[in-house]
Amino acid sequence: VQLQASGGGLVQAGGSLRLSCTVSGRTVSRLGMGWFRQGPGKGREFVAADDYSGGGAHYADAVKGRFTISKDGAKNMVYLQMNSLKPEDSAVYYCAADLLPHNWPSEIHEFDYWGQGTLVTVSS
Repeated sequence: VQLQASGGGLVQAGGSLRLSCTVSGRTVSRLGMGWFRQGPGKGREFVAADDYSGGGAHYADAVKGRFTISKDGAKNMVYLQMNSLKPEDSAVYYCAADLLPHNWPSEIHEFDYWGQGTLVTVSS
């Protein structure tokens, strides 16, 4: 499985960005998919995930109500729509695939494959 994240950039606070993750080697409908981020001097943290079981999307409290994860089975892609961005959302964002898959995955160790990351910078 290979993942390629894209869509990062510089945006003002309050703005929006949509990150994309192109998936190859497995169909997204059979994968749990997630997004994580790593800010300057911080560890990698969970942002959002959509598991395979149909349990639905779940989000970190910090982004709930502002970010939306979605899958496009026809294009085999995963998206992270980010609205009302804040400076504290600035980070490198990674997409990840859970092959098992787990129910409600949110831990780094639950994901087997990772994309290379895309940088999001939110200016105040």
